[in-house]
Amino acid sequence: MTGITEAETAGERAYRQIRGDILRNVLAPGQKLKLDALRDAYGAGIGTLRETLNRLVAERLVLAEGQRGFEVAPFSAAELRELANLRLLLEGHALEQAFRAGDVEWEAHVVAANHKLAQMEERLGAGDATALDPWRRFDSQFHQTLISACGSRTLMATHAAVFDRYQRYQNRALGFRGEIAVREHAALCDCALRRDAVTARQVLARHILGGVDHALAQGGP
Repeated sequence: MTGITEAETAGERAYRQIRGDILRNVLAPGQKLKLDALRDAYGAGIGTLRETLNRLVAERLVLAEGQRGFEVAPFSAAELRELANLRLLLEGHALEQAFRAGDVEWEAHVVAANHKLAQMEERLGAGDATALDPWRRFDSQFHQTLISACGSRTLMATHAAVFDRYQRYQNRALGFRGEIAVREHAALCDCALRRDAVTARQVLARHILGGVDHALAQGGP
């Protein structure tokens, strides 16, 4: 049993590390994923790596090339727009459910998440480039917290999978949009406290689609 547990732990570790490096673009879009190089980089066996890459194929973060092996899924403007629309659909519905069901504790978590995000936005506005990575992390936490009271684990899990793929683009091409993003995040927080789902969905649409347009205007993805 100990050997099985260790093998499972090694597999999960390889999965988390490789998946994280894909999302952060350490492993670049279109990059070939050679098993020997991955074994050296991540310290996992070839069998474990094959299983890991097949899991990531199912998540559409990796492409299987038949006999030619694996590569990191490439970027495209079409996929970015598709992910944005999927995120709008899922997150908008989850917002409505969370606004109905959220309690005082949920409100406190939303306010706290927005406060942390606002601190990073203030630092970015002042020219502190070191705040970019924490801003991305707090941005994700804020949006996840907003929908955390939706009452559906399936909805949360599906949204998280789409959000991760969307965030891979964000980490490469969707930068901080200054005061526009600050105002939109503040508005979403205010909508949550007022339980105004109609306005929240309108703000969310501007927020997500505006970020996509900004990225494409800057030459991304």
